Amino acid sequence: MAAYTLPEGFAEFDMFLFGTALLVGGVVGFILNTISVLSFVSVKQMWTPSNFFVFNLALADLSLNINGLTAAYASYIRYWPFGAEGCRMHGFQGMISVLASISFMAAIAWDRYHVYCTRQKLFWSTTVTMCALVWILSVAWAAVPLFGWGVYDFEPMKTCCTLDYSKGDRDYITYMLSLVVLYLAFPSVTMLSCYDSIFKYFKKIHNQKFNTSLPLQTMLLCWGPYVLMCVIACFTDVTVISPKMRMALPVIAKTNPIFNALLYSFNNEFYRPGVWNFLTGQKITEPLEPKKGK
Repeated sequence: MAAYTLPEGFAEFDMFLFGTALLVGGVVGFILNTISVLSFVSVKQMWTPSNFFVFNLALADLSLNINGLTAAYASYIRYWPFGAEGCRMHGFQGMISVLASISFMAAIAWDRYHVYCTRQKLFWSTTVTMCALVWILSVAWAAVPLFGWGVYDFEPMKTCCTLDYSKGDRDYITYMLSLVVLYLAFPSVTMLSCYDSIFKYFKKIHNQKFNTSLPLQTMLLCWGPYVLMCVIACFTDVTVISPKMRMALPVIAKTNPIFNALLYSFNNEFYRPGVWNFLTGQKITEPLEPKKGK
C-alpha cells in the first residue's frame, strides 16, 4: 500500500467518519434524485412546465451527489488521486451544481406563487428559457475562478476541492460577496416573498397544501453555516477554526439534495403521483398540473 500523510488535524478515524458521512449522504441523495429524474423521463404525464423545474433541480442535486461521492472515495483511500487539475475540475463541477440547485429552488418558489396565487399559466417557452439561463449563468459564474477571480483548492481534509477561502485576498472577497448577493440573498428573498404569499393564500382558503416555511428553512440550515464561514473569511482568518469544524460545514451542506428530493419531488402534489407511478406502475389518479380556476 502506498504511503500517505494524514492532513493536519485529522486522525484515521476522522477520515473514515467524514468519508462515511459523505458516502451515506451521497448514496441516499443519488438514489432519491435518480428516482426523481427517471420518473420525469419515463412518465409522459409529468411533462409539464412546472415539473420541468423540479426535474432540473434533481439534475443539479444529482451532480452535487456525484461530487460528494468522489470526495467520499478519496476520503477512504486517504488522499486525492486525481491531481491538481482534477481538484480544479472537482471544485468547478461542485460550484455549478450548487449555484444551479439554489437557482432552481428560487425558480420553483416563483412558479408555485403563480400556480397558487395568480393562476397564470406557465408556458413551456418561459420554463425552457429560464432553465437554460440558470445553467448558463451557473457555468459562467463557476468558471470564473478557473481564470483567476478566486481559486479552487483543497478542503482541509485534502480529499475534496472548493473555492479557496484561506487566502482572503481581494479576488476572493469580491467574488464571494458577489455570489452571496446573487446566489443566496436574492434567491432567499425570492423564496421568502413567494412562500409568504402562498402561506397567506392557503390560510385564506383554509387548506395548507404543504409547509411553506420548510423550503427556505431547509436551504438556509444546510448552506447557511458554510456560507457564513466563507463570508467571515472575507474579513478575518478562518483557518483558526479547527479543520474538523471547517470540514463538517460542507459535509452538512452536501445533505441538501436529500431534503430537496423529499420536499420538491416526493412531497409535491403535482410530481409525487408520477414518482409513485414510476415506482409501482399504478395508474395516476391525481392531477399533475393545477386545474383552471381551482
